[in-house]
Amino acid sequence: MSGPILQVQDIHTGYDGIPVIHGISLEVNQGELVSIVGANGAGKTTTMRAIAGLMMPYQGTITFKGVDITKMPAHETMKIGLSYVPEGRRLFSKLSVRENLELGAFIKKDRKEINARLEEVFELFPRLKDRADQTAETMSGGEQQMLAIARGLMSKPALLMLDEMSLGLMPSLVEKVMDAIVSINKSGMTILLVEQMVQEALEIAGRGYVLQTGKIVQSGSARMLLESDEVRKAYMGL
Repeated sequence: MSGPILQVQDIHTGYDGIPVIHGISLEVNQGELVSIVGANGAGKTTTMRAIAGLMMPYQGTITFKGVDITKMPAHETMKIGLSYVPEGRRLFSKLSVRENLELGAFIKKDRKEINARLEEVFELFPRLKDRADQTAETMSGGEQQMLAIARGLMSKPALLMLDEMSLGLMPSLVEKVMDAIVSINKSGMTILLVEQMVQEALEIAGRGYVLQTGKIVQSGSARMLLESDEVRKAYMGL
């Protein structure tokens, strides 16, 4: 496939007729780690939900792997290789780590394939292997976040979309989660990351988009955005 794996062109959407994002355009190329950053309430999660098929744009188009997915519901976008890990982890707290992971592979029917995926995510996250039979609710916040990411990988997506992975985590755990995201990207996975911890997200990305009140106000290489006076003043307190 030539061109970007994901292309979002001029999408507008919101809740109950109230617009939240106003004409967002962005793209993600195969193998990239792209960050969408901005303050709380900027429209980052709304953008992700629109791409994932959890809400429909009023206008604009979303193309994934050359297919128009603008009006495609989430269970269909998942089948064609898009995996969305929402903010707040959303795990099945009473189920074990292994059961949570297997639910992430519900579109796979072949038991051998599911077992192979389990081995792959256990290799990425050895801690989860150690705790495979533990219930999700008994794990620390950082471990739960790793589990949420690992579950997102179980469907073997072409694009992994991660929403606010640092939410509610101590700084030392944020670093561990960011390191895990880098490892996943280095293994060949294309990642779109939404994050309000602007510096941390841009430090691991190749490119970034800065979102402000539902519009992209800056975009470019992550290094360029990290060095931008506007970004440093607005988001890093520098």
